[in-house]
Amino acid sequence: MKKQSNLSRLLEIAGSHKYLTYASWVLSAISALIALVPYYYIWQVMKEVLDTAPDFDRAQNLTHNGWMAVLFAVIAVLVYITGLMCSHMGAFRIATNLRIQTMEHIVKLPLGFAESFGSGKLRKIVNESSAATETYLAHQLPDRAGAIATPCGLLVLLFVFDWRLGLLSLVPVLLGFLIMMAMTGKRMQERMKEYQNALDDMSNEAVEYVRGIPVVKTFGQTIFSFKKFKGSIDRYQKWVIAYTKELRTPMMLYTAAINGVFAFLIAGGLLFTQNGVTSEFLLNVIFYIIITPIISVTLTKIMFQSENAMIVDDALKRIDSVLDLEPLKETTHPQHPKDGSVELDNVRFSYDGEKDVLKNISLSIPAGQTVAFVGPSGGGKTTLANIISRFFDPQRGAVKIGGVDVRNIAKEELMDTVSFVFQNSHLIKASIMENVRMGNPYATREEIMQALKNAQCMDIIEKLPNGVDTIIGTKGVYLSGGEQQRIAIARAFLKNAPVIILDEATAFADPDNETKVQAAFSKLSKGKTVIMIAHRLSTVTGVDKIYVVKDGQIAECGTSQELLGQDGLFRRMWKDYQTSVQWKVSKEAQI
Repeated sequence: MKKQSNLSRLLEIAGSHKYLTYASWVLSAISALIALVPYYYIWQVMKEVLDTAPDFDRAQNLTHNGWMAVLFAVIAVLVYITGLMCSHMGAFRIATNLRIQTMEHIVKLPLGFAESFGSGKLRKIVNESSAATETYLAHQLPDRAGAIATPCGLLVLLFVFDWRLGLLSLVPVLLGFLIMMAMTGKRMQERMKEYQNALDDMSNEAVEYVRGIPVVKTFGQTIFSFKKFKGSIDRYQKWVIAYTKELRTPMMLYTAAINGVFAFLIAGGLLFTQNGVTSEFLLNVIFYIIITPIISVTLTKIMFQSENAMIVDDALKRIDSVLDLEPLKETTHPQHPKDGSVELDNVRFSYDGEKDVLKNISLSIPAGQTVAFVGPSGGGKTTLANIISRFFDPQRGAVKIGGVDVRNIAKEELMDTVSFVFQNSHLIKASIMENVRMGNPYATREEIMQALKNAQCMDIIEKLPNGVDTIIGTKGVYLSGGEQQRIAIARAFLKNAPVIILDEATAFADPDNETKVQAAFSKLSKGKTVIMIAHRLSTVTGVDKIYVVKDGQIAECGTSQELLGQDGLFRRMWKDYQTSVQWKVSKEAQI
């Protein structure tokens, strides 16, 4: 099957707007040809001046020819602007449709996709890659049509007046074209891919670094502690310098060739006038020196169009890297969970298909129980929670909620069945009311106020200028991490899902906020199945069961008293935790 070209694909996305794109090409080509007409009238002016010199009073058509040159120049500009208006309307539609197509696909992908893919990289693909197609269609393609039409018109002009000088004018064109081909071949395509990879890497690491600034400030670290971010900058710097040096010589030769056309004309003029100079030949030489700079401008346009074509090709490949990802399969015969119980049966999961993050995990959580996942960092606790909520599907085994495999539960019902409160809850730029309403779009104002009250948020509401109608993130209205967490809990109250997952939900809360968050959790968890992920072991002592996760496996399980009575990992973790708490207290006492 023949691969569809990038241009045909983009025009297909444009729908009926593609005809505007076609019109822009035609108008740009017409504009380029009209733009050559003034040179004819300039030649007429020069001819009349030379013919009537030194008695210029005999020149009768200078004013007419001058105004005709101005008229056609204005017409060329107006036609070109009309073409650009058409191209921009088509380009904006294509970029919009491409963004919509990408975002519609993203929402069908597993919920954990954005985290594994990288939010900075994903943002760059959605925004900048689609913007690259916009520039290409709005400017580069119309300019390409003009760049094709211009040489055709120039060939006529170059050979009509003096074919010998016309041939000489084409010598630097040929040299420049050969150098340009050497710079914009397959090697350049690979270089462009490397360049975009370096930008993606740096953008992704920058986002992660910004998110980690609180940690940097807290522990007094420098940028050098974020080796991945600094490494991405160093790699980009090294690549750009090497690439610039590589293209330095061919770019110098290209610039000298396309801008040196007048040197060829002067040399040819000296050669062709060894037996004397006629006024007609002098007129042609001057005319050619005036018109040939168009050649260098046209070649430069073609060169940058080749570069932009490679940028668009790379941009579409990056968009395809998202579009080619398979969404989670939706069942055609959905089943309904009977309760909030959770069961994992021999679950294995790997992010890259090679190293298992979860290794044959089996566990059962009865409806209404509160359990905790604890263990060393990187052991698989968050991945385990993600699998339960179907952020990803396991490579082997099954995850069941209410006795039904999550793959057989409709996506909307699964989202209504499971609520999440993460350690870094995000609020959108909207009112408190709208942020909480995300838990249930059909909730009344009274129901939202009750959810805020249950989540211990009334002290937040009372201090805000417009209460629950205050817009977050504007005019200096911002909430602390702990306050945002309570708003997120209110959202979970409103959703009223039978299964609740709490991922380090008190990690960034101060003591006052933590007390209120814990009180909100206590009310939220009544009658619900609660799965907690925690590093503060004091927060899990009262749960029904603790699962100690290490290296992708359940190392131990039981109540806190049972696990403390064993000489195992949890007991050692508890001992280390108590030591760290005492160390903090003694240090504060010294201060």
